[in-house]
Amino acid sequence: MSIATLTLMYECGKKYSMRNEQLPLFPTSGAKPKPRETESIQPTPIASSAPLVATSSLAAAITEYHEQMKRQGLSPHTIQAFGGDLNLFRKFVGSNVPLNEITIETINKFLNWLRYERDVPCSPKTYQRRLTTLKVFFSWLKQTQIIFDDPAAPVAHIPVTSPLPEILYEDQIAKLLDACRTIFNADKSDARPLLLVTLILSTGIKKSEAMAIRVSDLDAADPKAAALYVRYADAKKRHKERKLKLAAEFATTLPRYLEHYQPKEFLFECTARNLEYVLADLAKATGLGDTVSFESLRWTCAVQEYKNGMPEDHIRQKLGLSTITWEEAGDRLKTLAGKAL
Repeated sequence: MSIATLTLMYECGKKYSMRNEQLPLFPTSGAKPKPRETESIQPTPIASSAPLVATSSLAAAITEYHEQMKRQGLSPHTIQAFGGDLNLFRKFVGSNVPLNEITIETINKFLNWLRYERDVPCSPKTYQRRLTTLKVFFSWLKQTQIIFDDPAAPVAHIPVTSPLPEILYEDQIAKLLDACRTIFNADKSDARPLLLVTLILSTGIKKSEAMAIRVSDLDAADPKAAALYVRYADAKKRHKERKLKLAAEFATTLPRYLEHYQPKEFLFECTARNLEYVLADLAKATGLGDTVSFESLRWTCAVQEYKNGMPEDHIRQKLGLSTITWEEAGDRLKTLAGKAL
């Protein structure tokens, strides 16, 4: 399961208490969320008419949460997957068990059953997703004051093993920027490589966010205080909206770029693949190979901020990550930025 999907799962529980659709911090358009993969276990709504309280049954709470997901407008795939995970938990624990009798021991027994005792294999990704489902569900119950304690909160995630991301070291950053400046100052000047590299290195935004930037999202009149407004029209992603500081060199490069490419609305009116080709050409010209990509530049930005003393939660917000996603990403960042053993 991708990090983007885990973030969506966490935030759907986080936003339950908002009665109306959350207003955008920056009102413009953005990308649509990707649907979650389907599950074989179908949600089984069980009639529930009385308001939920701590002594309500698990089945009644699952039914109410199922209706809440529909009211939020989540995709059928997301609702189906959530319902499947929760109903598997219900079948293990019992439909009529009161919410206030479900403890961390209950959840740990269920997770142990998933991994070691159930006849159906449970891959690390599936295990992590099902744990995330429980965390979101019980977090919603606590946030809506139906239960006092969240029994799933103390349960630690077991991250799916993945390799450390590639990053650029100080000398490699200098080499890459020198190559971009050479292209910028050439007789056949091209400002796009320098603009793109300084953008990602200074903001750490994702490729999809870079492609969604409108020219109007940039406040670069004063290079020393230049800023990017990352905007989302999708209500479920507005928690990612943020204002990020831009490098002064980006601001001084921008006028030349705008003059040459004359974008009408979006900063990059080419395809994402075209920008990947720009980075690939830079990698070839500098001999830096796979270390020049959107992902490597994003992680390089995070490592630089960590080394410069930015608080971890500020880095998390800068990267647009949820607290659950940060559990793994933060550990990887510390490994990349930490001292050698």
